[in-house]
Amino acid sequence: MTGAGGGRYNPAMRVLLTGASGFIGSHLARVLEARGDVVVRVSRRGPVRWDSIAEEVPRADAVVHLAGEPIAAGRWTPEQLERIRSSRVDTTSAIARAIVDSARKPGVWVSGSAVGIYGMRRDDAVCDESHAPGEDVLARLVVAWEAAAAPARAASVRVVHPRIGVVLGDGGALARMLPPFSRFVGGPLGAGHQSMSWVHVGDVVRALLFLLDRPSLSGPFNVVAPEAVSMNDFAATLGHVMRRPALLRVPAFALRLALGAGLAEMLLTGQHAVPLALERAGFVFEWASLEAALNNLLSSR
Repeated sequence: MTGAGGGRYNPAMRVLLTGASGFIGSHLARVLEARGDVVVRVSRRGPVRWDSIAEEVPRADAVVHLAGEPIAAGRWTPEQLERIRSSRVDTTSAIARAIVDSARKPGVWVSGSAVGIYGMRRDDAVCDESHAPGEDVLARLVVAWEAAAAPARAASVRVVHPRIGVVLGDGGALARMLPPFSRFVGGPLGAGHQSMSWVHVGDVVRALLFLLDRPSLSGPFNVVAPEAVSMNDFAATLGHVMRRPALLRVPAFALRLALGAGLAEMLLTGQHAVPLALERAGFVFEWASLEAALNNLLSSR
């Protein structure tokens, strides 16, 4: 089978996948299996549990690590931030140790990351993969998340970090945005000037396969559509596609009251990330236009 960019993949890969029941992972698992790969799912409930991952790593041709507590699941209390950190950094460290200790190592490890590494920004600075990390709590978390995979890289395993933006699909951010728009009360968050680096879930899956299948690719790759939009433009486009107004702005103070200062700040800021490394490698986005992406995702509703 030919993938995005024209490359070919090994149809007999055994892929150890964490987060397979999640929003992105469930889509990826279906596509991997449809193309002939064997997907071994890791979760707290099985079929492969985290405490037995060291036994599975030597049998894997590839590892894809997408597990993690949702960033926007609740107020950023110290306890919630620790759950978010542990679910990403500690699990990545556990996989890295298993790989280092394994006599037979996987050929590639795609270890999840996020554009939050560039910081919660109020400017519109364009961030490609060479951009320096931010210094806020979210950026520091993502830096530690990527750094936890370093031992595997030192052991000569090809490690790829897909820095994923705001994923649009049948779950995640879009699913939370639709109800207000459906009730004619949708609109931007805050002033609406913050950049939103969005991407269609189908392009996320295609990008992950692209990174899995090309032995020459390693390091960070921004997995975002080529054109970021402002929150104002996103709300206006979503309203246009849904044939609903996008006039009821959510004030910043209301977000801070409802969600706490930390999570509200994440929603009131953003990153203008661009997929420079992916496009240079030959990846072609199927949904580069926000309106086309939203029309595709909402056409069955």
